[in-house]
Amino acid sequence: MPRRIIHFGIIGCGMMGREFASAAARWAHLSDPRTGQGLDFMPRITAVCDTNPAAMAWFTANLDSVTLASTDYHDLLADPSLDAIYCAVPHNLHAQLYVDIIRAGKHLLGEKPFGIDKAANEAINATIADHPGLLVRCSSEFPFYPPAYRIARWMGEDRFGQIIEVEAGFWHSSDLDPGKPINWKRRVAINGEYGCMGDLGMHVVHLPFRAGWYPRSVRALLSNIITHRPDAQGERVPCETWDNAILATEVQAGGQTFPMLLSTKRIAPGAANTWFIRIMGTEFSVEYSTARPKTLRTLPYTPGGPQAWHVEEMGYTSAYPAVTGSIFEFGFPDAILQMWAAFCDELVHGRDGMQQPFTCATPEEAARSHDLFTAALRSQATGQTVVLDGPAS
Repeated sequence: MPRRIIHFGIIGCGMMGREFASAAARWAHLSDPRTGQGLDFMPRITAVCDTNPAAMAWFTANLDSVTLASTDYHDLLADPSLDAIYCAVPHNLHAQLYVDIIRAGKHLLGEKPFGIDKAANEAINATIADHPGLLVRCSSEFPFYPPAYRIARWMGEDRFGQIIEVEAGFWHSSDLDPGKPINWKRRVAINGEYGCMGDLGMHVVHLPFRAGWYPRSVRALLSNIITHRPDAQGERVPCETWDNAILATEVQAGGQTFPMLLSTKRIAPGAANTWFIRIMGTEFSVEYSTARPKTLRTLPYTPGGPQAWHVEEMGYTSAYPAVTGSIFEFGFPDAILQMWAAFCDELVHGRDGMQQPFTCATPEEAARSHDLFTAALRSQATGQTVVLDGPAS
């Protein structure tokens, strides 16, 4: 079977750019169960861009496929051989770069939050609307962990009964160290006023939003815990963005009303890049955390029956089958690979023709996250519960 080659460029050669490129080197890891062979599409990274030439050295040294390395992203957009761009740059650059990428006719997989603020996000979405033939998606890999992927399927099957409550979060702990030097994520001009919500929040809302669980109101508790950090000269300078965010929201969906607690934390002692979701229902409940990547906890219930949690140790049973045996563990690089496969699958086959039905986060979902985070800022400023405007109301 002929294999469709998708020529990719990477703009932003930092940590996530290297993760993305490493996934390309593992493409043979994936297979199509319908044929027993490899997937009928394959990405090839042929161009990279970063304003720091040294950042591109890793790519040119490790990827023989790279034929263009430039400090000017316009060189990639002018390359007619490139089909798609993965863009991982600071939030203040999203609007300009994403708009330029789309206008250049390139498919886009962009990092969250799809704009530094709601106005920037609206500019990106207006450009997407003007180019309906392009695939534009937001990077969010955690739902591709096998237990999370199974939960996504259950969400579409309406098996929870009456939903009692939902909780989802993404927690870090490295910023607990007050001596950690300040970086761009602590600057409002670069990261935006959302702080940890903009940087981590799309991961948290991806699954709930995919289920149609959109908050109608929010009461936000935002914390700036470590107010000053050392700069490059060792001087202590202000940290301008929120460290932690707890959003108490109310959802109305499917004739039900229930609370949903969403949290993003950069200072969560002991948490190491921990993503989790918990759904409690009258007929079925479920819990999953990447802190225990194989462990899926479920509680089926019938009236008058026992209330007992069931524990399943899930192995490598991914959305796109792989050569790894199902008894082994799944990890973050695998989630990146699965997410990229979903993007390429949708690009080649369309949403209805994909090998499996779960897509990357959509621009519409990113827009709803901006509605939520903007309302959260208003809630923090006023100390009041805020009813959301726009599509999330």
